[in-house]
Amino acid sequence: MTARTSDIDIDKAVGVLCAGGLVALPTETVYGLGANAEDPAALARVFQVKGRPPSHPLIVHIGGAEHLDNWAEDVPAAARLLAEHFWPGPLTLVLRRGRRVPLEATGGLQTVAVRVPDHPVALAVLAAFGGGIAAPSANRFGSLSPTTADHVRTELGDGVDFVLDGGPCQVGVESTIVDVTGDVPSILRPGGVTREDLEAVLGRPLAIPSTSRVRVPGQHPSHYAPRARVVLVEPEKVVAEAELAQDLGHQVGVFLPTSFADAPVRAHAVVPVPASMDAYARGLYGFLRELDQRGCDLIVASLPVEEGLGLALANRLRRAAGPRPSETRSR
Repeated sequence: MTARTSDIDIDKAVGVLCAGGLVALPTETVYGLGANAEDPAALARVFQVKGRPPSHPLIVHIGGAEHLDNWAEDVPAAARLLAEHFWPGPLTLVLRRGRRVPLEATGGLQTVAVRVPDHPVALAVLAAFGGGIAAPSANRFGSLSPTTADHVRTELGDGVDFVLDGGPCQVGVESTIVDVTGDVPSILRPGGVTREDLEAVLGRPLAIPSTSRVRVPGQHPSHYAPRARVVLVEPEKVVAEAELAQDLGHQVGVFLPTSFADAPVRAHAVVPVPASMDAYARGLYGFLRELDQRGCDLIVASLPVEEGLGLALANRLRRAAGPRPSETRSR
């Protein structure tokens, strides 16, 4: 539990879930928009509030690895090994759907995405509720994920029946999603558990396919996106690209790479990139929100080295820079 929550808050959240309502709850990754995973009407409301296509599966959060067989069938040894090492934690496993899971939670698929969050408030709610909570990120579909309760309130407002405040999220990017339904596990979305750590536990390399036969969260070309357009360039070109855009009349925000931290740059707003990948991941969505709030219409950034958490950060930045739906339709 945190200083911001109490047993009364937990009881209220459980009451809302039992009544078919929506609860925003903190996890170690981002805040989730939670609904009873077995209530099709509540699940439909999640999609409606987020503006999320119903074909996009939701992640079912459970209270512990011991509950896994209640939600999935034919759980392979690799999945149990990963659950033993990384749960509670920012790892989602894609498994064969158990009969308890309605198709509304899986986007119509015969697979289900499951994880155990590593946050005392989320775990307290799950324990008191006694079931699964389907919880995508508590934001409008495609926009920046929330890492504080205030982010949720600002973006979703009255669309959420109750917001639990568990403080800032400590990981800051979404969970790693691993498909364990095939012969060889594969990473469908990099996230808070690194590829290197997964491979060390499994004792084999993991593929990251560019396309997947299984739909999972975070695969849309434009995702995790601020209002400002994001442009990605090589680190040594960030300053020149930002100044050119500023001269062309843009209100430019800059993610200034660590190696150029002392470089002067003419821009509307500058965010120094943290040297630590943990700190960068924890702050990424907050940095992007800050530049939106400061009126930037264009953000210039570069990709980190794609090792450790850098792989997840690069994935989020590429999605943030992806073609927006209006741009896709105009082609």
